[in-house]
Amino acid sequence: MSRALFIRGAHDAYVAPFNLREGGPGEVLIDVGAVGLCGSDLHYFKDGGIGSAVVKEPFVPGHEFGGYLCEDLDELGLARGALVAVDPNKACGHCEFCERGHANLCPNVEFIGAPPFNGAMTERIWVPKSQIVPLPQQFSPLEAVMLEPLGVAIHAVDLAKPRLLEQVALIGCGPIGLLILQVLKAAGAGEILAVDPQEHRQAMAARMGASRTGEAVEDIREWTKREGAPLVIEATNSPLGFRDAVLATKIGGRIVLVGIPDGDTYTLPAAEARRRGLKIKFARRMGEVYPRAIELVAGGKVDVASMVTHQVGLDEAPDTFRNHADNAPGYIKSLIYPNGLPKQGG
Repeated sequence: MSRALFIRGAHDAYVAPFNLREGGPGEVLIDVGAVGLCGSDLHYFKDGGIGSAVVKEPFVPGHEFGGYLCEDLDELGLARGALVAVDPNKACGHCEFCERGHANLCPNVEFIGAPPFNGAMTERIWVPKSQIVPLPQQFSPLEAVMLEPLGVAIHAVDLAKPRLLEQVALIGCGPIGLLILQVLKAAGAGEILAVDPQEHRQAMAARMGASRTGEAVEDIREWTKREGAPLVIEATNSPLGFRDAVLATKIGGRIVLVGIPDGDTYTLPAAEARRRGLKIKFARRMGEVYPRAIELVAGGKVDVASMVTHQVGLDEAPDTFRNHADNAPGYIKSLIYPNGLPKQGG
């Protein structure tokens, strides 16, 4: 019998035996190499759900993952044992949103690792063959995992459409924020003003190329002589994230909101946004971006490894959830290895 990490409700995560279901038509079994602890996983742990995706019974989270094929996949030219990534978003393919090319907005989606669909914080998982993403041979499980959050960052920057050398304010320097920072640089953005309340995340943002780093939105206002930036991207878990993005934006500017607020609620003074005449977009998951994500990592244009501060086995995973929920010092991105940590240098 396999084992898995379960979330039973708010602040209730534990490891227990897991009965692996039978595979269905068009599915393939993989041994999970590694799985990321995402901000959405943390919301399931802290809040017991996100919007309508409520934890009603114990479920296995984990949608950022890579693993090893347990059988040949001839249609993709992949042999048993090949390391692959998995796109967790199984859209229906026939609704009006899918037909318009917005599979990330599909209302009929079956999303691996979002209740009621079990995810990859377990030793083995059946996944649709159509969701398998082949990888370059030199990729590691860490890189396979980080393609999914990098895809979220790419989608956010696609929505933001930064102009060449345009000044951008970035609110939140967690994993998604740090990936957005690097994609902005690859896209030709100019000065990037990054803020985060945690000093170690500010330091990582500076290391990854932020022009200026600070603690709060007031720093952005000071750096821009109280005018604000023409483009602001928000990637926090704060109910005040929307408000802060508005306060950091120049009159007539643009905002892209990527973060999911704790409690699933924003607090916003409406007049501040209305009087600025802002253009506001919300980002949800990602589009068809895996090829670009792979190219950015393989070409060394995005560093996904440096932000991975903690790598743990399955037994340590519940404490890792708790540490992230408590904003423990030094934590940015954690990876869980359900089948054991890789050997030193592996």
